[in-house]
Amino acid sequence: MDRDTAAPDVTDLPGDRAREWVEYHHESAAPSTYVYEFVWDRTAPAEGPFCTDVDGNVLMDFTSHVAAAPLGYNNPLIMEPLAEFDLVDPLKIAGQDFYVAGGESPGDGVPGASGLMERLTEVTAHYDMDTVFLSNSGAEAVENAIKIAYDESGGAKHAITFDGAFHGRTLGALSLNRSKSVYRRDFPEISGVHDVPFCDDRTCTAETCSCGFFADGVSQLRRKLDPERGHVDPDDVAYLIMEPIQGEGGYRFPSEAFTDEIAALADEHDITLIADEIQSGVGRTGERWGSDHYALEPDVITSAKGLRVGATISRSDVFPDEKSRLSSTWGAGDIIASAQGALTLDAIREHDLMDNATVRGRQFKETMRDADLPGVDDVRGKGLLLALQFDSKERRDAVLKRAFSRGLLTLACGYDVLRVLPPLDVTEREIALGCDLLTAAIEGAA
Repeated sequence: MDRDTAAPDVTDLPGDRAREWVEYHHESAAPSTYVYEFVWDRTAPAEGPFCTDVDGNVLMDFTSHVAAAPLGYNNPLIMEPLAEFDLVDPLKIAGQDFYVAGGESPGDGVPGASGLMERLTEVTAHYDMDTVFLSNSGAEAVENAIKIAYDESGGAKHAITFDGAFHGRTLGALSLNRSKSVYRRDFPEISGVHDVPFCDDRTCTAETCSCGFFADGVSQLRRKLDPERGHVDPDDVAYLIMEPIQGEGGYRFPSEAFTDEIAALADEHDITLIADEIQSGVGRTGERWGSDHYALEPDVITSAKGLRVGATISRSDVFPDEKSRLSSTWGAGDIIASAQGALTLDAIREHDLMDNATVRGRQFKETMRDADLPGVDDVRGKGLLLALQFDSKERRDAVLKRAFSRGLLTLACGYDVLRVLPPLDVTEREIALGCDLLTAAIEGAA
């Protein structure tokens, strides 16, 4: 496949082989959130945003596997170093209990868990972070973040989350979700979790905003934590967790007044601030972390998806000193995933992909805004974390289906929002092509 000339080529979606694979998969799979009957053929040509399904359809993937494949398919910056990897068995070890080396001395050869953790402390040094715990997934990264926050607080029982939040599907993380009721319904929850509005009102000031976070010059959270008149003792708050940019909740970008207030209250009351960067981190927004765009000073960062493994990152004084408080996870011992994560961070830095994300994201927004398309209420984004908001859920769903039929993969989020996540090395031609396909889908759904 020649990335410079590739284009979607679709004859039938889903095709006969895709239907066969989907049927086979569901014979033993638990119900989950499958967006399309799209079956990627990992043995067929794929490069950058272009991939081939089991029926030979060529598609343009602008989902990046929900940001979990930040450099798209078969990027040579990842594949060439790994081609030299002399694969052994096992490729996954008990990585919190044993060590694995990848060269003559630390730093030599293909990087493993140690190299990944070293890189993560480098890209969080501006937040004074120096310690990493690796796990399998974003949900595990969040679980470990809240565990160390409860531990470090010395018994505090309250937590703060935000309307629209999504932090994962394990029970602890579920307790913090405030996006869709289906995620939490009938499941037990951690007690003591309080929620406040997430302010994405672009006209918001510290005096008032449409979301209700500010009223009469005071925020709901400040009222809640007021030592004399509030109903939550700030000394009894173990942590505040937030996505700097909400993902599943609808690609909601916070107002500066809101993030300024969150930062101020966390500082005033010495509350541990956990930044869930699982979708907004690793260069996706044009900065290393979504938090970097705002006044937020996180004490803990959770990362996954584009990192290929889960990671809970903080300062050594926040992590428990006692052995076995955190331990025995496979994530730190996933040799290939750790290498992929480390090489991804290297590629983003060495090839200026955060700058590319900024430029190409601007191209996408300007193109789609200039098109003045029917039913599109908003085009927004930072870097290549992009979204279109429609005037109805029905129109959004129709656009998603029509884009798919033309060979463009996108994703829904929130209620009426379409999210667009091209690989970080996406080219000018590819953004233009994607915009053309998306424009045709929107016009066709009008």
